[in-house]
Amino acid sequence: MSSKVTIHEVARMSGVSIKTVSRVLNREPNVKNDTRTRVQEAVAALNYRPNISARSLAGSKAYLIGVFFDNPSPAYVTDVQLGAIARCREEGYHLIVEPLDSTGDVAAQVEPMLHTLRMDGVILTPPVCDNVAVLDVLEAEGVPYVRLSPDQDLDRSAHVRMDDVRAAYEMTAHLISLGHTDIGFIKGHPEHGASHLRYEGYVAAMKEHGHAVREEHVEQGWFSFRSGFEAAERLLERADRPTAIFASNDDMALGVMAVANRLRLEVPQTLSVAGFDDTPGAKVVWPQLTTVRQPIQAMAAAAADLLLNGAIRAEGDAPPSRLLDFELVLRESTGPVPPTA
Repeated sequence: MSSKVTIHEVARMSGVSIKTVSRVLNREPNVKNDTRTRVQEAVAALNYRPNISARSLAGSKAYLIGVFFDNPSPAYVTDVQLGAIARCREEGYHLIVEPLDSTGDVAAQVEPMLHTLRMDGVILTPPVCDNVAVLDVLEAEGVPYVRLSPDQDLDRSAHVRMDDVRAAYEMTAHLISLGHTDIGFIKGHPEHGASHLRYEGYVAAMKEHGHAVREEHVEQGWFSFRSGFEAAERLLERADRPTAIFASNDDMALGVMAVANRLRLEVPQTLSVAGFDDTPGAKVVWPQLTTVRQPIQAMAAAAADLLLNGAIRAEGDAPPSRLLDFELVLRESTGPVPPTA
């Protein structure tokens, strides 16, 4: 039935003009509440589905929101998609997800997409969100954008983030409360702003509790399982290995647990392991991973909401932003420091 229903039938049932139906469907302002309700009830009763191509041709909107990403964690990208899609569908928009290669000419990658797809706005994930070339192109083309977890120039645009410094501080403090003083740390991708913020939180907690940050217990990772595995090999094959390792994301923490298993180090009896993000892998591994729950889906939904509501600011005002809460999720991969440590 939905394929045969036209906007004319919706207008007749609701007792309004076709133009008014179109305004309601496009979420335009200045429509009386009772009129909007009548149109929405007619749409539901007739199971009417507007054609997105026809809508974009009839007006200036394409009803498309883009997500640009360059992130080695599939779980992170999936959560961003799920959060953004849910919010976009509420407003009748579609989501387009496009990978970028931040090591290449990003401007040359972005410009053709903007010209071809006519996106109404873009959500930028780390590290793309801090790539000046991408921001410059979007602004030159007049395309609104919202950044997820930016680290630089926060006053430049609308953004959504959480307090990575505080989250990493609290996780490190939890490990310290279990008696750990030699806590290894695996940094995230050096081009991601959150990597530096999480390391900052780790350092602050160690120093505030009177423990030295040992350079040999800090390793560089890249937010991938492989990089976490390799960093853990370097940390755990040392004679003075740490009694706990805090990895900057779950993928790397899972790499740590794989190395611990290979070396026959029991988790958490011999080694405690903590991660960051609370991705699905944190719950399917055994023992289940202690981690920081980053509200990735909620952050993406908030970014889409800012775009759909204009993401604009009056001259002289700070750009709109949202700060979402995190949560420590304490599971079985962390425990008291071993008695012989």
